[in-house]
Amino acid sequence: MIAELKGASKVYQTPAGPFTALDKTTMVVNEAELLLIIGPSGSGKTTLLSLLGCLIDPSEGQLWVDGKDVATLSASEKADLRLNRIGFVFQQFNLLAPLTAEENVAFPLEMQKLGRTEIGQRTADALAKVNMSEHRRKFPRQLSGGQQQRIAIARALVTDPKLVLCDEPTASLDKNSVDTVMNELQALARSGKAVAVVTHDPRLTVYADRSIEVKNGVVTPIQLEKSQE
Repeated sequence: MIAELKGASKVYQTPAGPFTALDKTTMVVNEAELLLIIGPSGSGKTTLLSLLGCLIDPSEGQLWVDGKDVATLSASEKADLRLNRIGFVFQQFNLLAPLTAEENVAFPLEMQKLGRTEIGQRTADALAKVNMSEHRRKFPRQLSGGQQQRIAIARALVTDPKLVLCDEPTASLDKNSVDTVMNELQALARSGKAVAVVTHDPRLTVYADRSIEVKNGVVTPIQLEKSQE
């Protein structure tokens, strides 16, 4: 187990009154597992992902990540947790346009203030894992959507995080790119990472070890039916 929510909820105060984005939720995210978080737009699934990523705090309940009660951490300690233990992959890639693929992947390591040799080696290794070494000198505008997403995955991996969180990583990709990206995320889980993928597409359950559904802020497990090889 790398992350755990214990009776955690998220409630926002609005002019119309309290709005519950996520009802009280108890769940775990395990190492060596690809967890699929399914739900329509506005269901609360991105709120759940944001809680797991320590981007927002629960209104009540507890969040534990990598053995730490997040509520006890200072702002700088939370930032350190996000930088060193959590990797983020976003739907819109969030690559920096003026930087090459290689420089985008290296960026988190620059923030960690590592030495040039180590940055170079870890960047090369991360690019190799997603089969993008030959495109390392290209800028984002020179890459296809699938290639940009694979660079985004490499950037998430380069700090060797224990938890990889993906927000709609396949929404803007063609089918071949979807297969490539999901197979790579599946391989990450097999290597020991905890991988959580938010999606509105139930067809991605074939890649998952476990799936949950978020609907109107309520989380429920989904029984997966996989064909036997």
